[in-house]
Amino acid sequence: MGVALQTFFARASSSLALWGVCAATMYWAFEPGLWVLVAGLLLGGLFEFYQMLGTARLPHFQRTGLQLGAVLVLGALYIGRQHGPEAAFRFESAALLVSILLVFVRQIFWTKEDDLPVARIGYTLLGIVYIAYLGSNTANLIYFTPRAADGQLTGHLYLLYLAVVTKMSDCGAYLVGSLMGKHPMIPRISPKKTWEGFVGALAFSTLSSVALTYALPTQLALIGQPLNAVLLGLGLGFVAVLGDLAESLVKRSTSTKDSGHMLPGIGGAMDLIDSLLFTAPLLYLYLRYTPGS
Repeated sequence: MGVALQTFFARASSSLALWGVCAATMYWAFEPGLWVLVAGLLLGGLFEFYQMLGTARLPHFQRTGLQLGAVLVLGALYIGRQHGPEAAFRFESAALLVSILLVFVRQIFWTKEDDLPVARIGYTLLGIVYIAYLGSNTANLIYFTPRAADGQLTGHLYLLYLAVVTKMSDCGAYLVGSLMGKHPMIPRISPKKTWEGFVGALAFSTLSSVALTYALPTQLALIGQPLNAVLLGLGLGFVAVLGDLAESLVKRSTSTKDSGHMLPGIGGAMDLIDSLLFTAPLLYLYLRYTPGS
């Protein structure tokens, strides 16, 4: 067995174990588990992001960024639960604006000599926007649709749909790229990403999107007709690849191989959610603005 396939099976085994637990939590709508899942992965990813900046000696306010990120993510979950996704979306925007102001204030009253004040502000805010703000759209999905008459969640299945389609895109990109990849995609960012892998990502995401909407037509009714499932699957697959490349850009800029060591073959929380950070906002905006949603 080649090294590429061994790595793939290590990643697949870890992914299946973790996402099996995640999928069960999402499918059976265990609300406390969903909160722990969303908040844990996002804040864990934010912590790893700031750790990578620290390793590269890039200036930032780690404690301030983590505190503001926690307020944004936990606030989005709470507001979404109490008042729905529209209120949560407004809260996220307000929290981001306040975070920008507070990071500037933090720098203004920073008592130490600092030759790179703008860089410190920028890197701190990048973590909040990139991970906490984009990732908080997962909370919007959980509470996107009203609860059932018995109080059971219904929007959680859109989160499940998002996770499956996004991760199938990742698997398609890695499997097809490892077996058939010959043409590098963007070697200056990620030498191992290939155009063949990109096609595999789109194929896997589209097939999984169609399969899920076929298997759960009532629960995922807001996605619409089969053509919508195809187009949405393509769109999610495309931005999933962009999300993966975005994290590769961060890791290359900080000379980091993995964001953490949480799972064999995968890395840390940020390695796990990199694609979801881009696909979650797309799915939320699709559901929010598509006629009939």
